[in-house]
Amino acid sequence: MQRLIVTENPEKWTLNVEGVQIVSPSDYINDEEYAKQKNVKVINLCKSYQYQSEGYYISLLAEARGHKSLPVTSTLMDFKLPNLAREDAQDFDKLIQDVLDVATKEDKIEFNIYLGTNNNQALSRISQLMFNLFQMPIQKASFIKKDKWQLQSLKPLNLKDLSDAEREELMESLKLFLTGKKIVRKNYKRKKYDLAILVNQDDPNPPSDSKALQKFVKAADKVGFSTEFITKADYGKLTQFDALFIRETTNVNHHTFRFARRAEYEGLAVIDDSNSILKCTNKVYLNELLAANNIPTPKSVIIQKNRHEAIDLEFPYVLKQPDGAFSKGVKKVKNKEEQETLLKEFFQQTELMIAQEFMPTSFDWRVGILGGEVIYVCKYFMAKNHWQIIDWKSKNKDRLGDSETFPVHMAPKNLIAISLKATKLIGNGLYGVDVKEVDGKFYIVEINDNPSIESGIEDEVDNMDLYEKIMSHMMKIVLSH
Repeated sequence: MQRLIVTENPEKWTLNVEGVQIVSPSDYINDEEYAKQKNVKVINLCKSYQYQSEGYYISLLAEARGHKSLPVTSTLMDFKLPNLAREDAQDFDKLIQDVLDVATKEDKIEFNIYLGTNNNQALSRISQLMFNLFQMPIQKASFIKKDKWQLQSLKPLNLKDLSDAEREELMESLKLFLTGKKIVRKNYKRKKYDLAILVNQDDPNPPSDSKALQKFVKAADKVGFSTEFITKADYGKLTQFDALFIRETTNVNHHTFRFARRAEYEGLAVIDDSNSILKCTNKVYLNELLAANNIPTPKSVIIQKNRHEAIDLEFPYVLKQPDGAFSKGVKKVKNKEEQETLLKEFFQQTELMIAQEFMPTSFDWRVGILGGEVIYVCKYFMAKNHWQIIDWKSKNKDRLGDSETFPVHMAPKNLIAISLKATKLIGNGLYGVDVKEVDGKFYIVEINDNPSIESGIEDEVDNMDLYEKIMSHMMKIVLSH
């Protein structure tokens, strides 16, 4: 992605970052070269963002030209509504209290934020938070403490407002912002397109292990992406990229969904897209969708809170939390007593549940599908002495069952057919379909929007080809935008 910094007096700048050009407002407005360019990121550092000023029009023109702008014009307008900043800050009240109680002994604090950073490490988390909420390149935040810390004001700053020392701090933050602090290779030539891979080091069961992630990086490089790993703290950096690949367990009421939505709004190619997250992470929705389209599933019943008599299933059966992941929200119910205990527990978080016929099998099929094509087929065997693939109660190494991966052409045709039919109901993204086989018949158990792709398991047959298929698909989405 071509990066432009638009600011007055570009000849006075000494910033030297590959792929970054510094131009004047006049050049950006009048030079047809910039008007015709595609795949451009504009960082607007003009001396004023006032309505109908040059700075205002730089952001407006950038958006009209299909360029990614920082800030966008809607953010400029947001800063005319000071209460909006204070209301948003209330959503992160605990973080604000914890950080500022440590950062200062005074009852008032003011500090500048440069692209989400501040040279005072104690204030770095709040700086990132404020930039994520309001993506202005330079901001001044003021907090006062009465009974507790409150945001008094948040206002944009311009270059003319900065001292020489503050300009130096801005320059360091710009270099960090433009080059990426988590670029995965030190010696590389930046590609035309930039890919962000969203990960979470604290995720106990991430969809891809570290080896698989490095294979994704290698495949991305081959198809034409520069790659950076990002975390939930990097929400404000999304506009730097052309594509977002989520390799963190997804959910709707979660930052992964917000990342997907924001990336889509900014025109990035996204896997997993927000629509797939919304549909796949809710088992109540999936149950109704599959039933309405006559796709075989284990016998299932939707249970409403305080309507337990609706459960018309023999013991044992399986009780499913609507938005559980990695089988964590799935419990086997053996009798009436267990039923009442588990329902009481689950109904504290949801109004609806799924009860499903228990189909004991020694393994589950997993069919990986991307863009309407099957890319891998696995058998996941049950954990030792357990009815699920993962035995969450076990602390032993064998808590996870074995796996076996098959060439796609060797998989049962009916398995492939039912999996493709099911995912077409969701979308055109990356899915993992869990299927039970009983007496030669296949039953859809779940469709996962964020399927596991781990080194030595799903890639056992195709190895690097699997990763390149996924990255090539991502590049096709980028080029189609």
